[in-house]
Amino acid sequence: RSPARQGRRSRLEQVVAWLAGGLDEAARPRRPGPPAPDDDPAWAIALSGACAIELVHTYSLVHDDLPAMDDDDLRRGLPTSHKVFGEGLAILVGDALLTQAFALLSGPPLHGPPGFEARRLRAVARLAEAAGAAGMVGGQAVDLTLASVGGSALSDDPEGALRRLHERKTGALIRAAAVVGAILAGGGETAVRGVDAYAAHLGLAFQIVDDILDVEGSTAQLGKTAGKDAAASKPTYPSVFGLDRSRALAAEAADAARGALAAAGLEGRLGDIAEWVLSRTS
Repeated sequence: RSPARQGRRSRLEQVVAWLAGGLDEAARPRRPGPPAPDDDPAWAIALSGACAIELVHTYSLVHDDLPAMDDDDLRRGLPTSHKVFGEGLAILVGDALLTQAFALLSGPPLHGPPGFEARRLRAVARLAEAAGAAGMVGGQAVDLTLASVGGSALSDDPEGALRRLHERKTGALIRAAAVVGAILAGGGETAVRGVDAYAAHLGLAFQIVDDILDVEGSTAQLGKTAGKDAAASKPTYPSVFGLDRSRALAAEAADAARGALAAAGLEGRLGDIAEWVLSRTS
């Protein structure tokens, strides 16, 4: 590869890793903070995308914890928003965070490279798709339905049903974080497709591990109430396949994520995130 092409590839990988790794608080110590925008324009270009992802993620947590959804009292070791401020304000906070994400990502104009505004518009569309009925909202609707009917709804194709649920509820935002990073960093179509495939597998591995931790972890470790899925009779990977098979499926998904990177000629911090997903304890 030419030095210029290597530089573009490195920048893409850094930006994507920053956005994808920013989805979980525990991942942050593993990632160095970005340089000041004046030192590296790539970070300034990606900053609006990174902040928009965090806003959408936080909105989803606030709403997910509501009594009408998962009805949880703890998040990151602290009382959830509706426990502190009431349900009405928690709903409004989530609404404000979601709308602010798109205000931030869509404007004002930035002094980016040629074609950057078109890339930013594409990023807005991808994040909107991930947050809406085809993604997180639709996934939450499926989750509520499964919680009401239990595992009987999965009898024909349990792995496929769980995969489809997690692809929308959890995987959609993880994929959006990675792909928005690739788009804003100026990645070509091969790189964007490779990052998308990587993040799809990564999101599945993340959720399987999340299901395992709900069984094996403690409330102190997780920062949220452990055992909630079993108490609510929610179908999860451990409840359907058992812990050993669930661990194997998580490892397979992480391997597939790394394979997608290799096929696209990508490497570096993205592979490290896949390793972290498997080894995390919270």
